[in-house]
Amino acid sequence: MLDGAVRSGQAYKRSQRGAENYVPPYGRKGQKVTEAGKWWTRTGQTPQPCSFVCPRCPITGLEVALTDLQSSWNNVRHRTEEISSNRLLVRRGQAFNITLFFRNRAFQPGLDNIIFVTETGPLPDLPKGTRAVFSLAGHRGPSPWIASLQAIGANSLEVSLCAPPVAAVGRYLLKVHIKSLQGPVTAYQLGEFILLFNPWCPEDAVYLESEPQRQEYVMNDYGFIYQGNKNWIRPCPWNYGQFEENIIDICLELLDKSLNFQIDPATDCALRGSPVYISRVVCAMINSNDDSGVLNGNWGENYSDGTSPTEWMGSVAILKQWHAAGCQPVRYGQCWVFAAVMCTVMRCLGIPTRVITNFDSGHDTDGNLIIDEYYDNTGRILENKKKDTVWNFHVWNECWMARNDLPPGFGGWQVLDATPQETSNGLYCCGPASVRAIKEGEVDLNYDTAFAFSMVNADCMAWLVFGGKEQKLHQDTNTVGNFISTKSIQSDERDDITEDYKYAEGSLQERQVFLKALQKLKAGRSPGSLRAESRPRSVPLSDSPRSLATPSLQPSNVVQVSLKFQLLDSPDMGQDIRFVLLALNMSPQFKDLKVNLSAQSLLHDGSPLIPFWQDTAFITLSPEEAKTYPCKIPYSQYSQYLSTDKLIRISALGEEKSSPEKILVNKIITLAYPSIVINVLGAAIVNQPLSIQVVFSNPLSEQVEDCVLTVEGSGLFRRQQRVLIGVLKPHHKASLTLEAIPFKSGQRQIQANLRSNKFKDIKGYRNVYIDFGL
Repeated sequence: MLDGAVRSGQAYKRSQRGAENYVPPYGRKGQKVTEAGKWWTRTGQTPQPCSFVCPRCPITGLEVALTDLQSSWNNVRHRTEEISSNRLLVRRGQAFNITLFFRNRAFQPGLDNIIFVTETGPLPDLPKGTRAVFSLAGHRGPSPWIASLQAIGANSLEVSLCAPPVAAVGRYLLKVHIKSLQGPVTAYQLGEFILLFNPWCPEDAVYLESEPQRQEYVMNDYGFIYQGNKNWIRPCPWNYGQFEENIIDICLELLDKSLNFQIDPATDCALRGSPVYISRVVCAMINSNDDSGVLNGNWGENYSDGTSPTEWMGSVAILKQWHAAGCQPVRYGQCWVFAAVMCTVMRCLGIPTRVITNFDSGHDTDGNLIIDEYYDNTGRILENKKKDTVWNFHVWNECWMARNDLPPGFGGWQVLDATPQETSNGLYCCGPASVRAIKEGEVDLNYDTAFAFSMVNADCMAWLVFGGKEQKLHQDTNTVGNFISTKSIQSDERDDITEDYKYAEGSLQERQVFLKALQKLKAGRSPGSLRAESRPRSVPLSDSPRSLATPSLQPSNVVQVSLKFQLLDSPDMGQDIRFVLLALNMSPQFKDLKVNLSAQSLLHDGSPLIPFWQDTAFITLSPEEAKTYPCKIPYSQYSQYLSTDKLIRISALGEEKSSPEKILVNKIITLAYPSIVINVLGAAIVNQPLSIQVVFSNPLSEQVEDCVLTVEGSGLFRRQQRVLIGVLKPHHKASLTLEAIPFKSGQRQIQANLRSNKFKDIKGYRNVYIDFGL
């Protein structure tokens, strides 16, 4: 197949190649299909058609000898050259050029009629739009596809083709039918191309006007996912790698493995022009709860038969592992892994996508916008049969698209959550839910807007369980939905987009929207099925809740005492945790307090583990007096109870002798590791060796074993680099140097992760600009 053609209709140097030297990209040598659809093979003995006009042979049929899809040139214009320069990948609503070379004569506009055919899917169909037939003739036919003449050469024809901006995305077959005035109709298979969404085309449903946003949300192949807690937000580097080798093929394979395609492939392919439809299909396929999806979720503590979610630092390894295993789910993922992989797939398909983190994220299982949490008299959080939870942080995607299925004004960013939490129309997916609809409380709009609303704006109800009874502690309207974060455009900084999702907490507008959402949910249910203050159906018992994660609760009007935790040092892994409990008496009377304190580890989804530290404080406060109560949890005490999520919840439940009221306060602590340091030694130039130094250490005061360093980076390494380190002594610092040969220019990122038998996710990253060179 030719490529890199000379423009403006100039003759190609290779255009005179003989028929017997031509091997077409599809089919056998010289293979052609007749009007009847029968294949025949031209041999050396077959007479060649005349190349001139004579009485015996007035006009010979026009024969195609060679097709140049101009992949390299077209891909640059369509911004797909990072995927491939050898295969044709184009975006809908934008023209691309191909050149036909003829064996026997030149194209004659008045005598030759050329008709193009495009087909996608296993059952191409004209009415469904998965088959298109359109002519090179000057008039527009019924097909929305367009073919126009660009240049006529001595034995070549350059044509511009354009898919409509609503065409189904996917893999296409391109054919041509040629009918001359004299001679049979002949049909040729010209080649294959891939059609993608086009955020640069104003008529495409995913059109995004800002070029910096298009560069960030479609073209950028690395980024950050924000983790930690609302008081300690840290960026986790991620290699999206949407343009890496074979990723586009894996993305299309993912669509073909969906239940929709398996049940009705013709309809599924026909609907692939809709970003709303595609996003729901991809969302369901990222998890494996219903199908042969990409990832198995695991929110426990045992990852021995797979990879801990905290170890992953890129989507490419996950998608390639899924493909190599025959589309068997990869073990394991949690919310940020699901969201990161979905970001890769959607950006690869051409839909602008970003990754969003919501701190203190609600999971309302019964749809009443109330998260019920239960505590015992020590302040320890209990497991909850209702499974309502507040996750320390939760990660989802936003995808940019028009929403013609909704009233005007609800297009733009849409929430899509691939983490399997609740079903939507029978499948584990969530969205697309309009971000504007969430902010305005329009929870009756498709899809799953009520659930998305609860993640950012549900209320929390705290209950004390004691002596077989349940006592309401308080209802908190501010706990859920804090510091909603995403990576800034063309920057490593964090953008806070909380105001996109809700009005300011405590404002009249926020409460009005909440009540509007609640009324809409009530209207959609039978009378009495929804209560503003939901009583728990039973004493807690199952697997999910988490603390309220608030530094302090509203002080009781009766007790008039405030409690608050304050850390004295940075909570570093391997160090003792030192903090104080601040008690403030806001009344003119003396107060005698009894405060039960406890600490317990949490899993990422908020599930509590058993307490490992408890204390009781007796505090006497004079009128308007403040006191501190010092606390310390030694590393030797918490280390054996720590989960891989490194979350510790400290809590205090206080009561005053003269009042039955209780005061609950708690705080989430995320233990931090020192980062890996990455140094780039020398200039980074395409196809030139580059030395990369990685410096890492054991932060613990004990020896760690089974250490493995993993390094990757799109455009620098063609595959993950794994180095077995073995044993690291206490607080030992080490370094090693790797060699990479960059194969793509521009801004890139190197990611590294160190794991051992004691920790799984000491991470680091380094941005590097790679020059194209000579």
